[in-house]
Amino acid sequence: MESTIGHIYFYVPDLEKSYQFYKKFLEFIGYKENCKYDWGFSFTNNGTSIWFEETPKKWAKDKFHRRKSGLNHLAFRLNSKENVDKFFKEFLKKGKIATLYQTPKHFPEYEKNYYAVFFEDPDRLKIEIVYHP
Repeated sequence: MESTIGHIYFYVPDLEKSYQFYKKFLEFIGYKENCKYDWGFSFTNNGTSIWFEETPKKWAKDKFHRRKSGLNHLAFRLNSKENVDKFFKEFLKKGKIATLYQTPKHFPEYEKNYYAVFFEDPDRLKIEIVYHP
């Protein structure tokens, strides 16, 4: 049996703020905008889509934190260390988006040649851009 992720679905407190961030970010790494509605939007790449919907007001005051039970971070794998560096320079640095853990750098404790940069989205969801052969 073989499987891939079909889609990932997020609730976000500010739909327009998330759209502005994720449109730039996801298109930079090869995703295409799939649809945009007044209640949400999605981007797709290689059969995987990522959906965003505005958090219902009833729960909007609850803030996300990666140390709570649930999602810790989302990782996007690139095909070379050079592309991780390109992403860092042309997207994060240019956009003045702070990185976490003094990255980009190697993480040999994960795997030989594991190279990554970590940062947060506007709602503090941790995102990783990684290369490992």
